[in-house]
Amino acid sequence: MLKDIPGGIYPTMITPYTTDNKIDYNAVEQLLAWYAERGVDGIFAICQSSEIFFLSFEERLDLLKFIMAHKPANTAIVASGHVADDLDRQIYEAKAFADTGIDAYVFISNRFASPDESDDVLIKNMERAADALPEVSLGVYECPHPYKRLLTPYVLQKMAQTGKYQFLKDTCCDLTQLKQKLDAVKGTDLKIFNANSATLLDSLKLGCAGFSGVMANFHPEIYAKLYKIYKDDPAKAEILQDFIGFFSVAECQCYPVNAKYYLSLEGLDINPDSRSRSKAELTPSRQAEIKQMRALTKLFEKKYL
Repeated sequence: MLKDIPGGIYPTMITPYTTDNKIDYNAVEQLLAWYAERGVDGIFAICQSSEIFFLSFEERLDLLKFIMAHKPANTAIVASGHVADDLDRQIYEAKAFADTGIDAYVFISNRFASPDESDDVLIKNMERAADALPEVSLGVYECPHPYKRLLTPYVLQKMAQTGKYQFLKDTCCDLTQLKQKLDAVKGTDLKIFNANSATLLDSLKLGCAGFSGVMANFHPEIYAKLYKIYKDDPAKAEILQDFIGFFSVAECQCYPVNAKYYLSLEGLDINPDSRSRSKAELTPSRQAEIKQMRALTKLFEKKYL
């Protein structure tokens, strides 16, 4: 039986490194505990935030095995991890990741078809992937690298009809498109998780199942609170939305380096080293911005959480 994917808040998990550029498993374990303490419902592991395009297949698989061995109780784990262009290789890697016991394996939309290929090609490859993995729930992530492939309502209908796809990490950042996508999968098991902070509250009202985005590496507790109260306390929900929407500009700074720096301020033994960006981008001015964001987050939480 396929696992059901609960709604809620799913941080896109970062990968900490040691100063000699190896995965820092001590910091990974601390990060898992930090997420859990802040009330997240699940974790999106081995994704772009995890720097999968800069990790070997063996590193990606070993990291996921460690996450599954140390995952917090009552926390769903969905994971991606394939970076190949060849579909057979993608399926091979997906099977290895799925064998770790994750709740869902998440394919990357731009790996199903190249920029010049039609949605029909994407659908054919998507269905082939579903047939090859009969015993695991699946998802799709509209990853922006190496190019962004947004899924149309027509593609989502086909995806939902397989009965296998239960998770979409949506990156369109547009409420009109989100409404069309939600209408296309209404009544199916496919849940749409918004990656965009600024539109989160409105997207929840439209029917999105939750949030899966980079800003849950900074203050996931505020996202968790918003998700829990948006129906019953709309006035407070608007205040929380204003906060997360404004501070999501941190995405445009030097992520994931800045997220690692924020987490170090939280007391985690994480350094700002990254394979995807230079930590030199985290200038003293940018460090000051992150420190000030965290200080305001703590003041805000005292009043509203």
